[in-house]
Amino acid sequence: MKCQHCEKPATFHITELTGPSGPVILHLCEEHARIYLSQESSDAPNNALAGMLAKQLKLEQTAEQLAQLDKKTCPVCGISFAEFRQAGRLGCSYDYVCFQEDLEPLLMNIHGSKTHRGKRPTRNTGAPDKQHELIQLRREMQEAIAQEQYERAGELRDKIQSIENASAADSEADPPPETSDG
Repeated sequence: MKCQHCEKPATFHITELTGPSGPVILHLCEEHARIYLSQESSDAPNNALAGMLAKQLKLEQTAEQLAQLDKKTCPVCGISFAEFRQAGRLGCSYDYVCFQEDLEPLLMNIHGSKTHRGKRPTRNTGAPDKQHELIQLRREMQEAIAQEQYERAGELRDKIQSIENASAADSEADPPPETSDG
């Protein structure tokens, strides 16, 4: 069955029993149902059914947004947001950077804050951006070796070592956190 206002298939079939002349039957597509229900909810704020249907349409809209978000993947480890939602675990530390805008509302909902207030690993792994850079440099180095570009591979190796040495020096300069026994 087609929508009464356009040629799209009707996905909403609404029967109104408000008039004295009998029931009014409407066959609407999603777009026209959204318009109709928004008009109905503004005209009659007590109309609970129209409110519920309008809320359902908003949920479908967020489902479309979630489907687009699920296609987003981390360039470092390759995990998709759909895999994160299914497993409940991220693939690497760079995922916090990659999915930051999508994770912040989730973290606020679960923890009530976006900042970490707890234990940290004793071994400093560095910032996610540095980790991402190191992983990409290692990949480039492997590609250079595979293409027998040994000078380029040597340059990349030296760059990796300088970044690792700089981060090791930074972690030695930071004193370990003090613990209180009392």
